[in-house]
Amino acid sequence: MKNIITTIVLAFIVSSVAIAQDNKANNIDNSNIALQGYSPVSYLDLGIAQKGIKEYKSEYQKVVYYFTSADQKKTFDNNPKKYQPQYGGFCAFGTYAGAKFRPDPNKFIVKDGKYFLYLYNLELDAQQLWLAEKNHDKLVSVANKNWVKLSKTHN
Repeated sequence: MKNIITTIVLAFIVSSVAIAQDNKANNIDNSNIALQGYSPVSYLDLGIAQKGIKEYKSEYQKVVYYFTSADQKKTFDNNPKKYQPQYGGFCAFGTYAGAKFRPDPNKFIVKDGKYFLYLYNLELDAQQLWLAEKNHDKLVSVANKNWVKLSKTHN
């Protein structure tokens, strides 16, 4: 199974590298807004993807996060490190495969007090590939090792 998944991902990486690679350790837009404006508190505490609004925003390590309410903003401000997305908000499966891809903000899982985002398009549902592997800890271990290098690359 792993060889098939690796082949699929590598083929996708080769066809997408030019548009999917990012030069930063955080998946942010030109305004330094993380998570495409989705609330990190909604992901982690509620297990749902909710778009935040600019009236409730915070900055942490020069990255801006949006929230759905003043309560969410306060929760984040009390412990911003807890609410950081895995792999800078890039696709967890892409990180596992050794590349940075922008995820679909509606494709995520919450596990072990962390949230992981995934690429989704017509050619690839990275969340399903991750879940099909059935060994979350192994995937995280490999992705964590790859992230050390990927987070520092400026391709």
